[in-house]
Amino acid sequence: MGRRSSGTVHPARDPVAPRALERLRGICRALNGTTEKVSHGEPTFWIGGKMFGQFDDHHHGAPHVGVWLAMPLGAQEALVYADPKRYFVPPYVGKRGWVGMRLDRRPSWRTVEQVVGEAYAFVAARTRPPSERAALRDLRR
Repeated sequence: MGRRSSGTVHPARDPVAPRALERLRGICRALNGTTEKVSHGEPTFWIGGKMFGQFDDHHHGAPHVGVWLAMPLGAQEALVYADPKRYFVPPYVGKRGWVGMRLDRRPSWRTVEQVVGEAYAFVAARTRPPSERAALRDLRR
């Protein structure tokens, strides 16, 4: 079960944000080894010292509440193309393949859980030593 560090989170600017953050925290904490800390003014979720998700409560004036998630090559384009009302390219990290997912438009929490799990697995695999990563690649073939 994951833990969270003792960081201070800025007050919510949107009445949807506290509920969305609590649901997101529940999903992330269920993932083994997940930690939470405040980074860049927002709650962020980590595995093995690497960030895999960041809450977005109107970050830098954005018009939504959401989450930014690290994704493998091609996933961002596929998600945004398939559902541009739900997914978006987040600032700063979007150029590295991260995808934004809105949490303020009655999201399917099952889908949120799935996409968060994909981000977690993607980053968790990158925290393993190179020899373990090679062995995992060989197993997938």
